[in-house]
Amino acid sequence: MHRSKPLNDRRLRTFVPLTSDDSGSASVEYLVVGMLLLVPLVYLIVALGTIQSHAMGTAAAARYVARTIATAESEATASAATERTLQALADEYSINPTRLEVRVECTPSGATCPTAGATITVTVTAGAALPLIPPIFGLDRAASVPVEATSTQKVSRFWTADS
Repeated sequence: MHRSKPLNDRRLRTFVPLTSDDSGSASVEYLVVGMLLLVPLVYLIVALGTIQSHAMGTAAAARYVARTIATAESEATASAATERTLQALADEYSINPTRLEVRVECTPSGATCPTAGATITVTVTAGAALPLIPPIFGLDRAASVPVEATSTQKVSRFWTADS
């Protein structure tokens, strides 16, 4: 009977990889995976915050512009007060005033705003630009989320124009 020789230590060592020490690699893996997950998450939070701010700003703008027109003393004062209201809300909610679009409709059709008994519907539209998008080739306009709000106010039937 033939006996096999036991494996000597020298042969076993040749099959063991030279860099078998894994100490410290877990922290590197944690940092890499953490950064890959954390950066998009932080960007998403900032982008959603910007969109929410614009949504709240357009809702406030629609509501206050409708109230401003409904309670104005005349058409001229309504126009001036509307501009001041829009500028104040754009500053407060960090909305670019050039991206604000305001549409005012009065019912019954053809009535000037404000008129006694008229219903005023104000629609405000704004584009919430996503953060860190450069304004090269119009990318900032293409990468924006449209936000719209509508508000309706009724002018008192006892309203009279103070001229």
